[in-house]
Amino acid sequence: MSNTNFVNSNAATEDFEFSALEKAVNYRQSLMREFEPFLKGQVLEVGSGIGQMTQLLLTKKSVENVHCVEPEQLLFERLKAKGFMARLTCGTILNVPEVNYYDVVFSVNVLEHIEEDRQELKCYADKLREGGRLCLLVPACPSIYSPIDKSFGHYRRYTKKNLTKIVCAAGLQIEHIHYYNSVGYVAWWLSFCVLKQMSFKASSVFFYDRLIFPMVHALEYYVLRPPLGQSLLVIAKK
Repeated sequence: MSNTNFVNSNAATEDFEFSALEKAVNYRQSLMREFEPFLKGQVLEVGSGIGQMTQLLLTKKSVENVHCVEPEQLLFERLKAKGFMARLTCGTILNVPEVNYYDVVFSVNVLEHIEEDRQELKCYADKLREGGRLCLLVPACPSIYSPIDKSFGHYRRYTKKNLTKIVCAAGLQIEHIHYYNSVGYVAWWLSFCVLKQMSFKASSVFFYDRLIFPMVHALEYYVLRPPLGQSLLVIAKK
């Protein structure tokens, strides 16, 4: 098995992640707003899960086709059952034969699951056309790596410095990199580092997404990018 494969995770852990994201409607839409100016043509989505971001990708008029890649068989079956008008592959980036073909590689909360993340990024670059872009989101700040990160199969959380280094080493030029969801950083630290919680509470995610996150994101997007955040967002060009 290649080192670029995802680590194994149990179904209960996956449900925690996907259930939380399902409640986080504003979060998902705001994330797509960040990436939207760079989404066009042929899009390769790595680690599609059950299609929560795929659904939004398919609404973008500038996107011609989406190729979804998901390595976990159970998640792939759930993705397939949704009937999206997209090409589907059960596997990893290594199961995608095309080289220099895609306009966009879209990777949201995937890279942290992969032990050989440098090699994974090189594979992303290999799939992109010249001028194509990587749209990447990863967990940020090793200082808030917690037991729940480990249970999710996260090898690491990233700093701006080390993420910049490995993205550039893959042959990509960073156009934008910034922290995302500053209040989420504090909430993660309190819930999972201090209180040692091992699951998301759907009611808490709903409350944060509807009442707090829209104001946080508006400040971050229109006024000032934060010095720290729960995630790091990258746009990189080949």
